[in-house]
Amino acid sequence: MKKLLFILMLVISGTAVNAQSKIAHVNSQQLLDTMPSRKQAIKEIQKFQQDGMTELQELEEQLRKLYKEYETAQTNGESPLMLEMKAKKIQAKEQAYQERQATLEQDLQILQQRFNEPILARVQEAVKIVSDRKKLNYVLDVSSALYANGEDITNEVMVELLKLEKESETKKP
Repeated sequence: MKKLLFILMLVISGTAVNAQSKIAHVNSQQLLDTMPSRKQAIKEIQKFQQDGMTELQELEEQLRKLYKEYETAQTNGESPLMLEMKAKKIQAKEQAYQERQATLEQDLQILQQRFNEPILARVQEAVKIVSDRKKLNYVLDVSSALYANGEDITNEVMVELLKLEKESETKKP
């Protein structure tokens, strides 16, 4: 009987402890949209993408010229040896195009990762600062919650985030 009573008290006290967990939510997209470093990162990534597209378009134009030269050579009845050499030149250019395209895609992924890591770290740090101050146990992102009717700490986190942004700017050489 005493064991049953003890177990019942443990269950009740465990429920009370769970009820005391403090939960809040934050809108991470809104936070990211206010960060100057993220805006700058987006500009640089877009410039890299545009430069890459321009480079690939130039390679495509070179390929079109090689195809035209090959067709003209065929029409003019050039020797099979000359046609074969032109075909090899086209294949080499196509391979160079594909390799450059793959390299640009890899470089873009690396660039995005390098820009996003410090940005996301600052967001997490700002959330942690506010969570510690308010003694919160959990902070959920509003975009991943099915329902969010708890405390919204987005504005407070935004203030901390902008402070962290300013600090990181002053630390840059």
